[in-house]
Amino acid sequence: MKQINRLKVVLVEQNKTGKWLADSINKDVATVSRWCSNVTQPPLKVLLEIAELLDVDIKDLLVSTKRYKKED
Repeated sequence: MKQINRLKVVLVEQNKTGKWLADSINKDVATVSRWCSNVTQPPLKVLLEIAELLDVDIKDLLVSTKRYKKED
């Protein structure tokens, strides 16, 4: 499975949990878990909300397209 988002990595870096994120953005824990494992992706509007909540650039939540191409 291709890694598209870095949500799990950023949460770990900030010592936050998926449950904390789910509660903070009023989403189901299972939904956030699927985002963190890259099974599904959050909508861009939600990704922006997450970036603001974590005080990171939205780009920090995504895998670089340059890196993505190199791994193919």
